[in-house]
Amino acid sequence: MTGKLSMVIETDFPLYVVADEESGDVLVTAEEVEGFFVDPEEEAPEVVFLRAHEVARGRRRAEGAVLEIVNRRREKIGEYFVGRVVLGDVGAESSDGKISSVPYRFFGNRCEYPGAAKIWRRWALGVAIEKGEWLRWPTSQHSAWLHVVQNSWFTLNNRAARYGVDDVVHLDGAQISTKSGFFCALGEAANGPGGYFGSNLDALADCISSSFGEGPPVKIIWRDFRVSQELLDRAFVDSVMEVMHEFNVDVTIC
Repeated sequence: MTGKLSMVIETDFPLYVVADEESGDVLVTAEEVEGFFVDPEEEAPEVVFLRAHEVARGRRRAEGAVLEIVNRRREKIGEYFVGRVVLGDVGAESSDGKISSVPYRFFGNRCEYPGAAKIWRRWALGVAIEKGEWLRWPTSQHSAWLHVVQNSWFTLNNRAARYGVDDVVHLDGAQISTKSGFFCALGEAANGPGGYFGSNLDALADCISSSFGEGPPVKIIWRDFRVSQELLDRAFVDSVMEVMHEFNVDVTIC
């Protein structure tokens, strides 16, 4: 995927799988979902799965359901624990065998990043994430991109640590205009495209302290540092530098 990233990403496979966590029984698989990726202030009475490939009509409820994000190869790349769910009235089956809609009442958690739905579709295509791809998304979506990075990173059983992609991490302050974008850039620089290296200051400290077993602390070259101070808020940048110095990370600013 090169050039300007299209914000319209279609999928023709079941991206979403709802299963009972204890038994592993699949409740529904579907290509789209409405009402799960929502603003915290919005109230969605139901979560509706669209273009469902299968639904367990005989299983009306589950007390400990999980919503899995799977890629084209049916490999799990993300997961949300949602708790209790109750099946509603299932829609009609179309000529291609897909069920138009499968509504559930979700009594537990939902994702508070509305933009994460489009980003998950991108991640699920099975095409490698490119360096700097997060920059092609609007700045308003940087927090959603970081959320997907973090969720997928731990779903795939990675640790909060540096995996030694490079001995020197390069940060370009001129490209980082949001705090979420800073952690997107740092995660990519430390662990490659789509990599995670913290989502806030406490998580950053965890990642640095957990990385000592991988070798000496990484060296960071932070270009356009003054631009970062202006765009990200000087207090935030100062706090980042304090964390770095606390763990003896060599930071060169220029």
